[in-house]
Amino acid sequence: MLQTPAAVRNAERWTAHNYHPLPVVISSAEGAWLTDVDGRRYLDFLAGYSALNFGHLHPQLIAAAHAQLDRLTLTSRAFIHDQFADFCRELAELCGKDMVLPMNTGAEAVETGIKVARKWGYQVKGVPAGQANIVVAEGNFHGRTTTIVSFSTDEDARADFGPYTPGFTVVPYGDLAALTAAIDENTVAVLLEPIQGEQGVVVPPEGYLPGVRQVCTDRNVLFIADEIQSGLGRTGATFACDHEGVTPDMYLLGKALGGGIVPVSAVAANADVLGVLKPGQHGSTFGGNPLACAVGTEVVRLLATGEFQRRSAELGARLHAGLTDLIGKGLVAVRGRGLWAGLDIDPALMTGREACERLAERGVLAKDTHGSTIRLAPPLVVTEEEIDHAVAQLAAVLAS
Repeated sequence: MLQTPAAVRNAERWTAHNYHPLPVVISSAEGAWLTDVDGRRYLDFLAGYSALNFGHLHPQLIAAAHAQLDRLTLTSRAFIHDQFADFCRELAELCGKDMVLPMNTGAEAVETGIKVARKWGYQVKGVPAGQANIVVAEGNFHGRTTTIVSFSTDEDARADFGPYTPGFTVVPYGDLAALTAAIDENTVAVLLEPIQGEQGVVVPPEGYLPGVRQVCTDRNVLFIADEIQSGLGRTGATFACDHEGVTPDMYLLGKALGGGIVPVSAVAANADVLGVLKPGQHGSTFGGNPLACAVGTEVVRLLATGEFQRRSAELGARLHAGLTDLIGKGLVAVRGRGLWAGLDIDPALMTGREACERLAERGVLAKDTHGSTIRLAPPLVVTEEEIDHAVAQLAAVLAS
C-alpha cells in the first residue's frame, strides 16, 4: 500500500483541501519520469493534465527559459518587449489566424473568449445590449471561475458557488440537433471542447464538429474551440479539430503552451473577431510577459516541425491497441485519440481512485475522474517500451 509521507500530511495541514492528490511527493523529473523524495521513480501518465506534452525539463524549453531569466522577465503590457511579436506571430501562424491575445491560465483564456464573443455579438452581429447568449455542452470543463462554473453540469464544481452568471444555454454533448435548436437570434457563440477531457476523454460522434461549424456559419455565430487540453499535439494533430478538417473562429489555448515551465494561455482568432477589443477593455499584468513568450515561442517551434503530432498519432495507436485488449478483462470501455485515453473500469472491481493508487504502487501515475474512470495522458516524448510497461501494469492491477 502507498504510505502517507510527512510532506503529504504537512501539505494537508497548511493548504485548502481543494485537491485530493495521490500520496506521492515528487522532488525531480526528466522526460516521462518522476522521482519522489525517497528516490522511487514513476512513469508519468498524466503529464500535468497535458501541460507537460513535451515532457519534464525538455532541453530546448529549459534553455529558452534560462536565457530569458538572465535578461528580462516582466514589463507588463504597458510596454512592448522583444519576445512579444515573435510569439504572437508564430502562434497566430500555427493557428492560421490573424491575431493572438496572450493570457496566463486556461480559465483566463476561456473568460477572454466569452468577453470577446459577447462584444462581437453587440458590435458586429447587432445583438441587443445585455441579451447575448452562448451555447455550451453538458459535461463541459472550461475552468473554475464563477462565470465558468455557472454553466458547468458537474455539481462538485458548481454547487454552493452561486449566484450564477446568466447568458448560457446547456445542450447535450454530441447532439447536433439539440445544439442547432438552442441557437436563437441573440446567440453569439458556441463554446465546445472538441474532445471532453475532464468528462473522461469523450470523443464526439463523427460529423458532429463539421456540423457545428456549418450551423455556426449559417446562423452567424462564432464557433469557439476550447483546445486547452486537446490541442498542441495531444491527439495526434496540432488541434483536435484537425481530425475532422474543422477550423473554429476562435481557439482557446493553454497548458502545453507554457511547456510545463510557466503558465501561458492565449486566444487566437482573426482581426474581425479579436479586433473588437480596444485599449482598456481587457488585459493582464502577466499576460504575454517576456519569460512566457520566450518559452511559448519555443513550444510553437517544436510543434511547427510536426514531430510531436506524429509521435502522438503513432504511439497513441499503440497505447489504444494495448488498452483495447483489456476490454472484458477489467475495462468496460476505452475512448480517446492520440496519446490521450479515458478508461472505464468495471465498478464491481474498484473505483478509479483505487486503480490509480494501485498503479502508483507499481510505479505509474495517472488520475481518476467521475467514479470508475481514469485518464491517461503521457508526455509526447514517451517511448514504445514505456507505453507497453504502463499497459502491463494496468493489466496487473485489473487482474489483482
